[in-house]
Amino acid sequence: MSRTRLPALQSLCVFCGSSAGADPRFGEAAGRLGRQLAAEGVQLVYGGGHLGLMGALAEAVMGAGGRVVGIIPEHLTRIERAYVDVTELHVVDSMHTRKRRMFDLADAFAVLPGGMGTMDETFEILTWKQLRLHAKPIVVVNQLGYWQPWLDLAAHVVGSGFAHPGTAALYQVVDDVDEVLAVARGGLNAAQGRPGLF
Repeated sequence: MSRTRLPALQSLCVFCGSSAGADPRFGEAAGRLGRQLAAEGVQLVYGGGHLGLMGALAEAVMGAGGRVVGIIPEHLTRIERAYVDVTELHVVDSMHTRKRRMFDLADAFAVLPGGMGTMDETFEILTWKQLRLHAKPIVVVNQLGYWQPWLDLAAHVVGSGFAHPGTAALYQVVDDVDEVLAVARGGLNAAQGRPGLF
């Protein structure tokens, strides 16, 4: 009897802040995830910056011998200090192109703490998934309860009748970066064969 080959997690897109945040544990966790990606041979796709959590994450992957693809708009190369020493750095024309390129290169997504840009990226892929344009796993890392206000807001939106009760199934929530890869792989296997336009 032949076995169905499960899809491998080859590339993880991580959304996270270009700031370090007020608690050093955020940066430590980003570095830990980066080392895990390198150890397990999973390519990092991220926003291309060298500051904050983005920088900590990418430096950890590169330092551990992993592969990093950064995507950054030209106008942010100075603001976010483009990390020119990653495996591949793509300088693109707009935020829209950045998000679409990151989407195209990723098998799954992880969301670490971040600001407005991180939320923008996350809401876009959630909306695309809600519209059944893709079935890629989305893992929200609620480290130290950082994303709890957003998770509460999402529940409020559902409770107020502005989103489907199944909205929470669009993403999975974990408390620590150590859970990200296993959960992403599980979501990738569950998504096998689902329809998607992208």
